Amino acid sequence: MVMKRYQVGFNNISAMLLLRRCHNLTRFGPLNTQRHLVAPAVTSCTVRLWSSGSSEDHRSYQRAHGPRWRHALAGLLAGTGAVLAYGLYHNKAEQADTVRVQPIEKTSALPIFTQEEVTSHRSLEDGVWVTYKGGVYDITEFVAMHPGGDKILLAAGGDLEPFWALYAVHNQEHVLEILSEYKVGELSAEDLKKQQTIESSDPYSSDPKRHPVLHINSLKPFNAEPPPEILGDSYITPSAIFFKRNHLPVPQVDPASYKLHVDGLPGESLTLSLEELKTRFPKHTITATLQCAGNRRSEMNKVKQVKGLNWGIAAISNATWSGAKLRDVLLAAGYRPDDAQWARHVQFEGLDKDVTGTTYGASIPLNKAISEEGDVLLAYEMNGEDLPADHGYPVRVVVPGTVGARNVKWLGKIIVSADESSSHWQQNDYKGFSPGTDWDTVDFKSAPAIQELPIQSAITTPADGAMVNRSNEEVTVKGYAWSGGGREVVRVDVSVDGGKTWQVAELKSSEKGQEPEPSPSPGRAWAWKLWEVTAPLPAEAQELEIVCKAVDNSYNMQPDTVSPIWNLRGVLSNAWHRVKVKIREDESEE
Repeated sequence: MVMKRYQVGFNNISAMLLLRRCHNLTRFGPLNTQRHLVAPAVTSCTVRLWSSGSSEDHRSYQRAHGPRWRHALAGLLAGTGAVLAYGLYHNKAEQADTVRVQPIEKTSALPIFTQEEVTSHRSLEDGVWVTYKGGVYDITEFVAMHPGGDKILLAAGGDLEPFWALYAVHNQEHVLEILSEYKVGELSAEDLKKQQTIESSDPYSSDPKRHPVLHINSLKPFNAEPPPEILGDSYITPSAIFFKRNHLPVPQVDPASYKLHVDGLPGESLTLSLEELKTRFPKHTITATLQCAGNRRSEMNKVKQVKGLNWGIAAISNATWSGAKLRDVLLAAGYRPDDAQWARHVQFEGLDKDVTGTTYGASIPLNKAISEEGDVLLAYEMNGEDLPADHGYPVRVVVPGTVGARNVKWLGKIIVSADESSSHWQQNDYKGFSPGTDWDTVDFKSAPAIQELPIQSAITTPADGAMVNRSNEEVTVKGYAWSGGGREVVRVDVSVDGGKTWQVAELKSSEKGQEPEPSPSPGRAWAWKLWEVTAPLPAEAQELEIVCKAVDNSYNMQPDTVSPIWNLRGVLSNAWHRVKVKIREDESEE
């Protein structure tokens, strides 16, 4: 249905843009009711477009687009529907096997712009410019017509292509025709060919390319989250926009020489190549949500400044993960039930390291690691493909129901031990404290390392500060909910009046149009639930305070405010999520 709405929307826009080429048409009203009046005007418009020689702009446009517009305008005489049908037919005959825009012509009469000039146009006030395959486009007028709403503004000032790649409907010739209407110039050859040049001594120089839609919280190391409105679009988060949490530079790992070492058990240690990990052990797949301990830290910062990245509500994502069970690998390494008498933890070391050679490390309790129902994976696939570099290629640990910090990426070593990992991130970070504890009094040894996370929910749309038209009469609210430890979210309550009255949201555990996933067995609800509710607009309200709170199957509930759970590291932020939305009165009523 979404694709169909986009298709219809783009087809309608195609028609409007054809008509926009001739201002004389506007006085005749809707085409479908006054087609007899269109032909004379179009004839006049056609003559001007074909024959005008007074403008160099028109001549250059005719050279680049003349054939297409001659066909389009001829079709317009027979009605808008015919234009679209003929245009699509002609485009298919004209284009090659792959959809593409015209290459940059060396003799183009259009002006040349630098990337800096394009970047300066990032708002409706300054104009919205984007680039696409070397062209520069001013799409300011198009924003209001975009079938996908104002999400197109996410690409403002930059390259449009990565954003279009998220939605296949853009990969059609008539969509490119729409875009061509807004072309204002070419990107400079220097900027077009420019590669990011970083000193080779920079340990981050080999980091992978990231999707530009991500909101960056730090560049080195790279930490970023997707815009909430995109996060809530998909039950399975696309890998490109899955939140990125790196503590160190992304290592480059050769899969052919990769080795995973399993130590700590009696006898010889076990060493596995990537191929051995894939072929010696059964492949298991789970759907699991990962959440950073600092998700929603920005709300704690509003109470009192904390130390840590200023995460919004999107340091959480959901994916399918495939790989060997950690339990199976430990058994192959010689683990026996008697080992539980001395072993308490399973430590993980990554291949990412700082300039001193110190690697990232963490550990989980042995009973989680060895449990048949713990579902801990040594994952080598994410969403059906090899792990992306940012997500731990070639192998990472996925510990479902557990804080993201224990899901060690670029896994190099597993150690069965009587002790927790001695890593800084296990001993002196990712721990919760009282609101009264400050940096002068904190004792990290006094608090346990975070493992399972508490119940969580947040509103992905509408955004804080958004406007809702009074004429809509209602507002649709969407979001996510998740609880750690495999506890299933059973209810999400939503209020549009700050918590005075409540509605129960509809919970969703699959993509739109797909069958819901089977109900998880108790204690194995690893994936989030998306939710949605539509509420009427209160008659007298000028502003809404929308609130959400979730409940899991142990009846754990979110606290109503941030202050009582504030802590100096800004972790475990799970208070009721609140956004304020203004109601815009209709002009006729004003």
